[in-house]
Amino acid sequence: MQFIDLTHTIKPDMPVYPGTAPPQLSEACSIAKDGYREKALAFYSHTGTHIDAPAHILTDGNTLDTLPAEHFYGKAIVLDVSHIPDLAKDCINLSLPNSIDFVIFYTGWYHKWGTSAFFTGFPTPSSETARYLAGLGIKGVGTDAISIDPAGATDFIIHKILLEHQILILENLTNLAGLVGQIFTLCCWPLKFADSDGAPIRAVAICD
Repeated sequence: MQFIDLTHTIKPDMPVYPGTAPPQLSEACSIAKDGYREKALAFYSHTGTHIDAPAHILTDGNTLDTLPAEHFYGKAIVLDVSHIPDLAKDCINLSLPNSIDFVIFYTGWYHKWGTSAFFTGFPTPSSETARYLAGLGIKGVGTDAISIDPAGATDFIIHKILLEHQILILENLTNLAGLVGQIFTLCCWPLKFADSDGAPIRAVAICD
């Protein structure tokens, strides 16, 4: 059994969505002063590798803290879409086996993490692909890019299509290249806090 961490480390100098403040990790207590060490954390709910809840986009959408723990666990497959700028339905229709809970897109963009190129030009699903995925009854759709919608989007059409069907969205995944075409168990439990429209996750692939 192999465990592959699909999660970026949260730190002050990490890439964040344009317009979002970077995370702050400050020392609240020290061993020298207090006898123990503790950090004060301040970051947006969609920082780093994270999950979007329906409440992220929909005014009456569910929040993550209301969903059962099993909603963040299941069988996943990684599809290589690094060569497909606009993901038409036909590109994935024959690639999906039965009984899949999560469809993960490997765009290759996590290799650009920490550079200005990470924020633009990444492949995203077309509306047709999003509607196709919405009809599968899966738990989630993921990407190694910063968003499931195109860079600079303001209507968030892909988010809306998926979240309206209670399909969670995982963004900023990493280490996907070695998982392309594989079926594995995905664990992606979010930090649990009240009224969470999204939250950082520790995403892990478990391969037999």
